[in-house]
Amino acid sequence: MLSSSCSDALKVEGEGMMRRNSTLVCVPIIAESVGEMVTDMGKAKGLGADLVEIRLDYLKTFNHNEDLKCLVKECPLPTLFSYRPKWAGGQYDSDEKNRLDALRLAMDLGADYVDVELQVAREFISSIEGKKPEKLKVIVSSYNFEETPSVEAIGNLVAAMQATGADIVKIATTCLDITDVARTFQIAVHSQVPSGCEELAHVGKLRNFVPLIGLGLGERGLISRILSAKFGGYLTYGMLEPGTVSAPSQPTIKDLIHLYNFRQIGPDTKVFGVISKPVSHSKSPKLYNEVFKSVGFDGVYAHLLVDDIQKFFQTYSSMDFAGFSVGIPHKEAALKCCDEVDPVAKSIGAINCIIRRPADGKLFGFNTDYVGAISAIEEGLKGSHNNNGKNTTSGSALAGRLFVVIGAGGASKALAYGAKQRGARVVIANRTYDRARELADTVGGDALSLDDLPNIPPEDGMILANTTSIGMQPKVDDTPISKHALRSYSLVFDAIYTPRVTRLLREAAECGVTVVSGLEMFIGQAYEQFEKFTGLPAPKELFRKVMENHS
Repeated sequence: MLSSSCSDALKVEGEGMMRRNSTLVCVPIIAESVGEMVTDMGKAKGLGADLVEIRLDYLKTFNHNEDLKCLVKECPLPTLFSYRPKWAGGQYDSDEKNRLDALRLAMDLGADYVDVELQVAREFISSIEGKKPEKLKVIVSSYNFEETPSVEAIGNLVAAMQATGADIVKIATTCLDITDVARTFQIAVHSQVPSGCEELAHVGKLRNFVPLIGLGLGERGLISRILSAKFGGYLTYGMLEPGTVSAPSQPTIKDLIHLYNFRQIGPDTKVFGVISKPVSHSKSPKLYNEVFKSVGFDGVYAHLLVDDIQKFFQTYSSMDFAGFSVGIPHKEAALKCCDEVDPVAKSIGAINCIIRRPADGKLFGFNTDYVGAISAIEEGLKGSHNNNGKNTTSGSALAGRLFVVIGAGGASKALAYGAKQRGARVVIANRTYDRARELADTVGGDALSLDDLPNIPPEDGMILANTTSIGMQPKVDDTPISKHALRSYSLVFDAIYTPRVTRLLREAAECGVTVVSGLEMFIGQAYEQFEKFTGLPAPKELFRKVMENHS
């Protein structure tokens, strides 16, 4: 459905390397005093911003002439002035004439951009006719805090905004689903036709090719800010630091430039991401983006908050969207989205990795969870003082042991399958007994309800593996089993890696039990995913170093 721009990205010198896009990074300045704003402008420049948006509506006191002169004079970067009223999501709630007069004065004093809302754009632009400095660009903006309209409705809206005389058009819509962002990308590509691609001029009413800023509000709209560089956005926004947010789910400028390697995103950059719900806890973007950058691979990896995975793949169906990690709760549903599934993943009944095959665009599903988890547990047993000579001719320390899996979802299936393959006796414990019974029947094990878990008769060498989200951030005080019951086990594994040490692992360690963090599983399964994504050998030492730095 979506495809990248059809010309090479503009290359501009900056930050010691060639930039692969011309999309600007803007930092909103939302301090309450002029002095704080001046300080924050300097911070923004130091962090690599191209310009700052000075939000006049955040000032507690505002002397138009004096303060605007200071802000223009002291700013080390190009300036974008906005004075957002409450009816457009801002802080200003007073006289409209006073507000627009302030923006006109900012223009007279040397502002590089002013941002006005569509509702007042014609009046404002008419009022500066013949007085507008050559360097000034007027951004006409529109906000929809309810939804993201259809492509046709957005196209008509952008055409109406262009007709006001806007130099740049900005639309911000609320994303109720991650697929809403696709409509913004389509309009961005059609609105900003690069040189040599004039054949796109016949799309809808968008014939003026006024540069466009397209933003998706909310966590589901995050990719609109990261991928604006790929799809031709004029600029994107990054907050100065965590907590200084002027719009929902705005990334920091540090994350934009360094985590997502924003300057190096171009039209041909391949898009990868982790599909999950929730998803913000995932460390995958930190891992893959840093490794992509280190090995020179042209890809970007993002958090993808997905509600309906089938709808996601129907919408993002182009070759641009090349590979995905699949997390809770989509590991099983993802099977139905694939054109082909690896035999092992089919046996498990769940996948955690999907690639779009370059040869034909078909989706191929894999499961790398079981290899990462089982290998991590086996390594943990090798160093355990409770190993008890359990190794057999099978070569696995799991052979003959009782392996208890908490949960009955996709990750549970992977661990149960892997443990059974290694010769363990598997028990599935789940809140819903019927689901536990279903999985146990599939892998050839036993089932019980989670409430009955503490009543399992203890035996030497028992292993407990939690594959649920119990204990994950932010609910770090939760645990699936009492501390007292943990004393029966030789090793406890938790698939959660945020936090690295969950309450379950902490209490198990306090009982003298060997513990294995989900971080080990995460790193193990990531090796294989990286190789499937890139076709390159995984730099394993680099993977571990990156995760240690971020843990």
